[in-house]
Amino acid sequence: MEQHYKLFRVRELAEGDEEFINILAQTFLEEVPADAQTLKESVENNNHLATYQTAHKMKPTIDMFELGVLEDLIEVQDWGKHEKVGVDILPKLQIVLAAVKQASDEIRSDFNL
Repeated sequence: MEQHYKLFRVRELAEGDEEFINILAQTFLEEVPADAQTLKESVENNNHLATYQTAHKMKPTIDMFELGVLEDLIEVQDWGKHEKVGVDILPKLQIVLAAVKQASDEIRSDFNL
């Protein structure tokens, strides 16, 4: 449990409310993998605006669940925001996508979702 994510901040926010923690875990699974797929497609299509918007949307959740890839996600976001043509952002994107997959699989298992 909690190998690829951490619940410290989630537990702080929930103030001991286990039902709320469960809801946050469910919400993570409903939103973050879908956003990661959108992020992947945006980068692949060189859609800088969509990349920026999606990465920006993902940041608070990635930070709250402490996936350990916030800085990588910010680099992807900045690639989109500053339209960094000629910069290979794929390695950073792959790090983010792998972290989201690992955390999602683990949360699904840990919370029986």
